[in-house]
Amino acid sequence: MNNHGPARAIILAAGRGTRLRPHTADRPKCLIEIDGRTLIDRQMAALAACGVSDIVAVVGYRADRVRAIVGSRVRYIENTRFRETNSLYSLWMASGELQQGAIVLNSDVLASPVLFERLCRAPRSDAVLVDRDQACGIEEMTVTIRGDVVVDFGKNLPRECCHGENVGMVKFGVEGARRLRVCLDRLVETGHEDDWAPSAFRAVAREWPLHVIATDGQPWIEIDDPVDLVRARRHVAPAIVARAATARVG
Repeated sequence: MNNHGPARAIILAAGRGTRLRPHTADRPKCLIEIDGRTLIDRQMAALAACGVSDIVAVVGYRADRVRAIVGSRVRYIENTRFRETNSLYSLWMASGELQQGAIVLNSDVLASPVLFERLCRAPRSDAVLVDRDQACGIEEMTVTIRGDVVVDFGKNLPRECCHGENVGMVKFGVEGARRLRVCLDRLVETGHEDDWAPSAFRAVAREWPLHVIATDGQPWIEIDDPVDLVRARRHVAPAIVARAATARVG
């Protein structure tokens, strides 16, 4: 691992995934299988290939199943308030793990290992994976970019301020992580426990540069509903395999 990449990752996996029912009736989204492998297993493998050896999973809904299937390959923090809180609160619970910096990612992201490597090995200590080619819909967590840094995050950004979609993977160095912890404390103290984690990223971006790492056409998807799951299985996973095969031949 180079000196720009943290050796720790925090996977946010506490949510109920209600929009993905019935697939999440008995498991959280991180245990959804694509070609026989769970999403979290794919993420752990991609992180390990980048030298990220210490992985913390914030679990909640069906935490017992995650522990049973994933076992000791990760460390666990349990958000027992998962029914009434959101990913910002889960990340706040893990804020003690941020001291030396970390990769923070959503557990429902299926992405090419190339994107993990691109983010981890980026020379900038604080960076955000952004798909600049995605249309800015109302469900996407979009970003505003100024120069080469993200200056805003949101699901309701004005179209003229929407410059791409946040993939759901962010890297924080020591100083960026310190600022993130301060922002998380402030947001939780002021009643934002049910907000998305990017609300905290937005607060950091107002005072500290979060540099853009472009996906550049590499395949990825955040799986929110059954339509996304079909697309992940039929199109995105095969595209990841095809890209990897092409890279090996090249």
